[in-house]
Amino acid sequence: MEFTRFLDCLAADHDRLRSVVETDADAPVPTCPGWTVADLTRHVGEVYLHKAAAMREGVEPEPWPPKEFADRAPTALLDQGYTALRAEFATRAPGDPAGTWYGPDQSVGFWIRRMAQETVVHRIDAELATGRPVSPVPDDLAVDGVDELLKVFAAYSVAEWGDYFTEILDGSPGRTFLVRAGDDAAWRVRTGPGEFTVTDGAGDGTADVTLSGSAQAVLRRLWNRADGDGDGDGDGGVTVEGAPEAVEELRRCLVVATE
Repeated sequence: MEFTRFLDCLAADHDRLRSVVETDADAPVPTCPGWTVADLTRHVGEVYLHKAAAMREGVEPEPWPPKEFADRAPTALLDQGYTALRAEFATRAPGDPAGTWYGPDQSVGFWIRRMAQETVVHRIDAELATGRPVSPVPDDLAVDGVDELLKVFAAYSVAEWGDYFTEILDGSPGRTFLVRAGDDAAWRVRTGPGEFTVTDGAGDGTADVTLSGSAQAVLRRLWNRADGDGDGDGDGGVTVEGAPEAVEELRRCLVVATE
């Protein structure tokens, strides 16, 4: 996706999120257990402000969030954060340096992509929490979101912070997963002790597990946003073929990678 397209998606999903979170601040967010809509709103505002600071300062700020944020209304933080984020994006090129947690990409472009994906997922959270219809996720954004989740979150996390995945992967017999999002996008994932590798395309040979569906359905399923209860059990329009224990291995890897 072009960076201008990411920014357009960010704007659309922020606007939808902003309109939804005002409707029921005390509603529980089933896909984020323990949070209310107000908590979700505060989180997104703090994330926006954190990334704006990372671009200004060249490193991710720590500790975070500042204590004074606790006294601000959640929607005020969201508004402040979005304004600050867009201001940084407006004055920088995607290739400009920025501090990120992802070693291979220390650029503003990383945060443009990441904030577009962050916002669409939390926009879905807010809609589910308030009982609003979930707005469609554009195919290109959904495909990119699956790609980011598998490669930037899961594969990188296993490679860099493998100890967090020991309980999940050390007993793995070595499995292959085929993920299909829509008609054209596919990824082949290989797991095993200390391993989570991703290659583009369907590849050759059989897979232990195949997940397939529309791009937005696969994105929501892999992010555990397929239904309103937060357990990821609802198929949400995704066809899953394979042994339950293998499906659970992939799910657990993604949960740990995104915590």
